[in-house]
Formats: sequence, C-alpha cells, structure tokens
Amino acid sequence: MNLTPSQAARRAGDTGPEPADRSVIDILRDRTFGKQRTDTSGFDKELTDRVFMAALRPLAEKWFRLDVRGIENLPMSGPALVAGNHSGAIALDALMTQLAIFDHHPLHRHLHMLAADLVFELPIVSDLARASGATNANRSEALRLLDAGKLVGVWPEGFAGVGKTWSRRYQLQQFGKGGFVATAKIAGVPLIPVAIVGAEEAYPMIADLEPLARLLKLPYFPVTPTWPLLGPLGLVPLPSKWIIEFGKPLEASELPDASDSAAILETAHAFRRTVQDMVDRLVLERGEAF
Repeated sequence: MNLTPSQAARRAGDTGPEPADRSVIDILRDRTFGKQRTDTSGFDKELTDRVFMAALRPLAEKWFRLDVRGIENLPMSGPALVAGNHSGAIALDALMTQLAIFDHHPLHRHLHMLAADLVFELPIVSDLARASGATNANRSEALRLLDAGKLVGVWPEGFAGVGKTWSRRYQLQQFGKGGFVATAKIAGVPLIPVAIVGAEEAYPMIADLEPLARLLKLPYFPVTPTWPLLGPLGLVPLPSKWIIEFGKPLEASELPDASDSAAILETAHAFRRTVQDMVDRLVLERGEAF
C-alpha cells in the first residue's frame, strides 16, 4: 500500500495530537503506577501531547503572547534539523520552540530536542526530558532520530548562549565547531534556522556566581532581578513578548562534505550570521519587550 507523506508520518507516530479520550488524571495515574506508553527511546507521546504541551500552552499564549512565524518552512513529513539561538538562564526557549511546532504545524509535528548531558543527570528532570522526546546531544543520537524521520532541534551555542549575562543579550555566541552542519549533511536532511526573541527578558541574567557554580558543579549559577532573592517565586519568568521564526531551510545538497572541517566551520559561521540577522530584525519589529 502506497502512503502519502502525511500518512507515513502519522503511522510512524510523528504527527497528530493524541485523542482526548482519556482524562489528564487517568494519564498521570497510569504513569504514577508505571503504566507508560513510551517508544524504545522513552518518548511518551500521550503524556507529551495531553500534559506537557497543555501545561506550556497558557504560558506561551497568555503570558508570553507568543507570535510564531515561518512554520511553512518546516517539512510536512520526514526528517529535518532545526538549529537556533539559545538564551535566558533557563532553557525555556527550547520548550517554547517545541510547543510552537506542535501547535502551529498543520500536522502537529513533534520536535525531538538534543539536550546537554546535565539534563539527564538530574533526578525527575531526566525522566521528564526523555518522556518529552529529548535525548543526549551527540551525533549518534541525532542521526538515530533523523534516520527515523523525526524533526530534531539543536541549540549550538549550548551553555555559552543560555548562560550569558544581560550585557550580552541577543549577541549570539559561537555555534560550536559546526557539528550540527556535518550531522545534517551526513543524514542528508535540511538544516532550518530558528530565531527566538523574548527569552532574554523572561529571565534577564545580571550576574553569574561562578564560585557557587563550581561548588555545585554547574556550568553557571544565574542571578536575575528576582532569583535567588525571591526564592521559588523568582523562578516565575517575566511576561516578555516572544517571537519565534523559522527561516528558509538549507538543503543537504547545499552543505559541504562532512569531512571538510574548514568548510563545515565556515558554513556554521554563515548559518550563525543568518540567525543573528533574523534575531536583530525580530527585536526591532517587536519593539517594547513587555
């Protein structure tokens, strides 16, 4: 039987929200007693669609007033690597990108995020990350997901981006050594830029307590206007106005050979400049942050 791209994606479990035939209470009760519905990598589609996305939606729509643009640049089916800027002390921008794709893509596709190893060393957080489709940020995991036809998200700045202070807001840090470009080339998939505006103001990081970060074995210890001064209340993000825009994809045929490290690095620099230009434009178009 020949399947259309959207039918093939649905059969692979990549698209379409879970039907609302079970209550959230039933879903959570099942997970409490170990009745999970996960794939081989730990992705729990029902929990993600019905609980995680539902929990993030009011934050995105009511608090951040999220404006999503360029969703047509994402493929209707099949694999692609989405890469963009990273900021805001807490990686809330990654979660908002995941929600933006799920809510605005015509087929409600899932973004499987490549996360730092630290995420999977934290109790509870690790299980929740796996359940939402996240996995370790390494090439073998990325290729596994791309080979399975998934949308994969990567934030090449890493901790250098999410942990930068307010004085460097919206100044993109280096996009690593270009590993994400080589991964897209090896997998033969499009590379799609995403620009995120709003995360910098949600958690404006005014300082990094480096001695405390070293003591706790963290990449940084953020100080914001409300954290740690207000305790748990300081974790509530400020109501900044967000824009997430997906740009035109770079096709795999446009990427240099993965073995050409110099060309890969230059392409990564050019891709970073593309995202920086998108960010600069969106900041101007947004106007006042709040």
